[in-house]
Amino acid sequence: MGGVNGGVSTADRAERVPKQDRSRATRQRLLEAAVACLAEHGWAGSTVSVVAERAGVSRGAAQHHFPTREDLFTAAVEYVAEERSTALRALFPEGAAAADRHAVVSALVDLYTGPLFRAALHLWVAASNEEQLRPRVTELESRVGRETHRIAVDLLGADETRPGVRETVQGLLDMARGLGLANLLTDDTIRRERVVEQWARLLDGVLGTP
Repeated sequence: MGGVNGGVSTADRAERVPKQDRSRATRQRLLEAAVACLAEHGWAGSTVSVVAERAGVSRGAAQHHFPTREDLFTAAVEYVAEERSTALRALFPEGAAAADRHAVVSALVDLYTGPLFRAALHLWVAASNEEQLRPRVTELESRVGRETHRIAVDLLGADETRPGVRETVQGLLDMARGLGLANLLTDDTIRRERVVEQWARLLDGVLGTP
């Protein structure tokens, strides 16, 4: 009856759902390809055409989802950052006890190694020279930074009403970012592990028992 009266028929709805699924899948492939391209080739070598080819879609399809290059890459970094945040929380679904602080610090440091951090770094460098990109990346970095700080506070059981605690947590994240930078040129695994152990001890002293 709905089809007769001009409504959406069951067949129309059945057809629309797969189309929506395909659209979401295409968008996800583009986002993941954009991050991979940015990490491997930097801003200069990462065009919409290169990303579309890597994702296995046409340039027109890519521009349908992301009209501009800036749209594509800021969305890509944000998407993967959100995925990583979700995965980090999933590692510690019940929060973290004091005995797990080493594992939490290690997991937070890992956020700043690998393709996502490399891609974000290329985006930051590009934004420093591209006026149209700078405000978008600045806003994105601010949001991602706030979310990462919230996650760190939750997982560490940190009470930020106590003097110095907020600065200690932020210092941990700044340190993690620095370790990520050091790891870009050489494998810094051994030194990074020693630093993680020291920071875990420092946090136990500052934060106490959750």
